[in-house]
Amino acid sequence: MLEVSVTTLLIPLSAYVLGSIPFGLILAKLFGGTDVRKGGSGNIGATNVARVVGPVAGILTLILDVAKGSAAVLLAAELSQVSATWMMIAALAALVGHCFPVWLKFKGGKGVATAAGMFLVLCPLAFLGSVILFVLVVTFWRYVSLGSISAAAAMPLLMYFLWAPRHAPPLVITFGSLAAALLIVFKHAGNIRRLVQGMEPKFSFGKTKDTE
Repeated sequence: MLEVSVTTLLIPLSAYVLGSIPFGLILAKLFGGTDVRKGGSGNIGATNVARVVGPVAGILTLILDVAKGSAAVLLAAELSQVSATWMMIAALAALVGHCFPVWLKFKGGKGVATAAGMFLVLCPLAFLGSVILFVLVVTFWRYVSLGSISAAAAMPLLMYFLWAPRHAPPLVITFGSLAAALLIVFKHAGNIRRLVQGMEPKFSFGKTKDTE
């Protein structure tokens, strides 16, 4: 009973703390001596860090945000003997931590890189499919937000069909993937409005305003 209680608390709490580490904010201060929340879109994600500080800081932010999503799921796998339920719980906790970090008054990023990291561990083939879709959308339309929304929206289907050969994933994986997708799309509500209105800026590495 004690072991179950410890696991119940430790996995989601550890995952939330990992997810809530604001690497974009930290790297922007290290590389540019600036608060990334006061530049560009004000977002702490890799796209805005690249805009405000430069591509090196942006790429490092991307890598670390992906890594914390992966680390949360790997930790849950270790603590739960590779339970799909606990791994998905950890994944969602890390995503919530990134989007709503307690250290930043619950005003965090949009969760794309952290979600990529967690799905990389949960299902590498689905992760690869989402990356290919993201790259194709950004290459053709040059909207990072559209690529992110497309990849997130496709993830539940990718997880369903690519989880294992001829086997559907457990329901917790299906519904957890859907919840993650909905959260990411919700965090992009402003981007969706601007895309519909034709006002969404296209991506470049120049230090100009971006809204991703």
